[in-house]
Amino acid sequence: RPTQAQVLGVLDELADHTDVLINAAGSLPGDLHKLWRARDPLQYHVEYGYSCMGYEIPAAIGVTLAAPGRKVWALVGDGTYLMLPTEIVTAVQEHLPVKVVILQNHGYASIGGLSQAVGAERFGTAYRFRAPDGTYTGDPLPVDLAANAASLGMRVLRAKTVRDLREALAEARRSEVPTCVYTETETADTVSGVPPAQAWWDVPVAATANRPAAVEAREEYDRQARSRRRHL
Repeated sequence: RPTQAQVLGVLDELADHTDVLINAAGSLPGDLHKLWRARDPLQYHVEYGYSCMGYEIPAAIGVTLAAPGRKVWALVGDGTYLMLPTEIVTAVQEHLPVKVVILQNHGYASIGGLSQAVGAERFGTAYRFRAPDGTYTGDPLPVDLAANAASLGMRVLRAKTVRDLREALAEARRSEVPTCVYTETETADTVSGVPPAQAWWDVPVAATANRPAAVEAREEYDRQARSRRRHL
């Protein structure tokens, strides 16, 4: 099973300076910022500040219409895909050869890591059934996003290994019809904490709580808050 970084690495190897990469939410913007080697000012189409989940597929349609000579890739996690997959129908209707790469990690990995860091224990961020104790720690939900993309009219290529992924991405790049590359990556509950950075992310934590994880997170928040220095 490829890691998210391996998916980006393989695509980076295959792309040339005319390809356009689109992403907007989850842990992908942070990884792309670190790992992607942009070859052209118009290649790197990534939104950071608002995390607009669902932006990628309609944006890929717009970029393809504006620059029909370019290969356009929409990179989405399963959480983002579920927000707005229906625009695939428009791409199919208009014969637009957009390429959608779905990274299935069975949950909201980025927000799950942040949730853990602020003491919320990843509540509701994994696509799992309820366990007997009422928590969402049961078996993964039987949702097939590749089949969903196919039902909307896309050609779908499934990749289980890095070798499969390299072949599928190369085939998608050559394709003249809307094509989806689907791969499962590391599961959401293995992504630890917030994305690494040199700065502290000021995300307030409940000041009054009974759960040990929340109490510890608040203590850490207060320690970090005391170290802030204002420039003006």
